Amino acid sequence: AGCRLVDAPAHADIVIVNTCTVTAAADAKARQALRAARRQNPQAIVIAAGCYPQRAAAELRRMPEISLVAGNQDKPRLVALALAELARQRGPRPTPTAGNMDMDTDADADTAAPAGILRRSRAMLKIQEGCDQVCAYCIVPKVRGRERSIPADDLIAAIRAHLAAGYREITLTGTQLGSYGFDLPHINLTRLLNRILDETELPRLRVSSLQAHEITPDLLACWQNPRLCPHFHIPLQSGCDAILRAMRRRYDADDYRRAVALVRRALPDAAVTTDIIVGFPGETPAHHEASLALAAAMDFADLHLFPYSPRPGTTAYYLPAPVDAAEKRRRAAEMAAICAAGFTAYRRRQLGRTRPVLWETARPAATPGAMLWSGLTDNYIRVAAETAAGVSLANRIVPARLHRLDGKNVRATLNPSSAPPPGAPAP
Repeated sequence: AGCRLVDAPAHADIVIVNTCTVTAAADAKARQALRAARRQNPQAIVIAAGCYPQRAAAELRRMPEISLVAGNQDKPRLVALALAELARQRGPRPTPTAGNMDMDTDADADTAAPAGILRRSRAMLKIQEGCDQVCAYCIVPKVRGRERSIPADDLIAAIRAHLAAGYREITLTGTQLGSYGFDLPHINLTRLLNRILDETELPRLRVSSLQAHEITPDLLACWQNPRLCPHFHIPLQSGCDAILRAMRRRYDADDYRRAVALVRRALPDAAVTTDIIVGFPGETPAHHEASLALAAAMDFADLHLFPYSPRPGTTAYYLPAPVDAAEKRRRAAEMAAICAAGFTAYRRRQLGRTRPVLWETARPAATPGAMLWSGLTDNYIRVAAETAAGVSLANRIVPARLHRLDGKNVRATLNPSSAPPPGAPAP
């Protein structure tokens, strides 16, 4: 629409902060980011977009740092709204030549072709939106709406556009990926994965999140194709059946164990990561111990840990027996220790293996004249490897041998025969 990306808020006419509202901490981070954008550029149009304004637009409109509030329902019109606000504050500007200022309200901006500037090697592609499951703690259905899928042909076209722009890996995202296609003819997640692998030359495809009851042998058969990354994020939330029922989750602890066992039988090196909530209303010390025990037994490669955050408008907000803040912090610390042990143990088991790595960024290494490259393995381990100064790994998938832990990263070495020669052009 006649705009171009810039590298920093200080250089922008328009700054868009796309927000989350899943927890009170997410709200606080959004407010912090909006205030920071205003401090860095007092003259910019600062827009709060996404889930937080969808839930609490009036609250955000009271913030003097914000020029415009745009909820999820406003996203298809976000370009037009932003340019109209810019014109209101600064006067009219030349009419854009692009015809996408007012997108169809049923369209999804996340499937559009990427911008001409390649800033990353990996892209996110949303395949569905909304959630019909209405878990007791979760505000997402209120701010994202009912489940709806994006047609497969549109997704294939978007992937081809990302490939043409230079992206090497795409992560399929959505609120409930396992439900994909329920509202479309002749398609589901398994068929979509097969279509992407069959109809595009995408080097790496990743699935962001699946529910335990959605893991089936038919779905796992897709991972026989090595272009599909062996990383499964399977939210647990609690290891206690009583709490899972109170949360209105659609599985119990045994279902979860079976899902993880299916994954590990099919793909022994796969990373399994999860989400866990501690301190849900009514969670007793015994319930918490059950969660700790299951988390330890699952040996997660990593986990996202959330102390329960009351969200007005959810069922759990009105439940009795809240867990006090100090106790939630104590339980979170215990769960974090289990997370740290699993994180390290998984990476130790991978030492000595050779994994394909998509290399992304570099900085000067401690060795004079060398560069230290950072990238991700197919099974979602962050690795670093040194090269000579003239060797570029940027945006390449090059195998590396994992040989030692270095904090949260793993140090790796390249096979000299697989490393590109100095000065070789990027793919």
